[in-house]
Amino acid sequence: MKILVTGFDPFGGEKVNPAWEAVSRLPEQLGEHQLIRMMVPTSFERAPQMILEKAALCRPDYVISIGQAAGRTAITPERIAINMMSASIADNDGDMPQEQKIESDGPDGYFSLLPVLKMVHAIEAAGLPGKISNTAGTFVCNRVMYSLLHACHTCFPGMKSGFIHVPCIPEQRVAHPEWFALPVEEITKGLAAAITAIE
Repeated sequence: MKILVTGFDPFGGEKVNPAWEAVSRLPEQLGEHQLIRMMVPTSFERAPQMILEKAALCRPDYVISIGQAAGRTAITPERIAINMMSASIADNDGDMPQEQKIESDGPDGYFSLLPVLKMVHAIEAAGLPGKISNTAGTFVCNRVMYSLLHACHTCFPGMKSGFIHVPCIPEQRVAHPEWFALPVEEITKGLAAAITAIE
């Protein structure tokens, strides 16, 4: 099985993004799964476009996007994406949409096509905190999740996708001591466990 795994670059003044730090450490082969790793910009417009262009080239069975969620205390597969962009900070292109639909004629939401509960159980079995999240927010992470699921339902038949948020890593706590953090090696281990839950 071929799986495209994406992680964002740093944003919001941070020097690192735990999403890409963890994704970049995943192996190219994980059991029977071939992993294609890709860093994408924290950009409302460019991130989904780049992922879909890559998917058109490599035709993965799954696309799993990974993002940072500061303050979360677990690795959290997302259950649903909503048709809304509303940013509290600008993305890396300076865009800051407010109360804008992602797809003008799209449904209000899409449920993940990943086995989210099974993934959580796999993360926990690996000795790490895992939990289903029912909100991917309204920033770039949700935009990517919604746009990819929309593509799965409209123009990429047979492809499945979803999103996983991860906590911050310890080096980020220098500037943000209140944030929960997991070592990047543990986040990578949790992501690998979640991916192997896909059959």
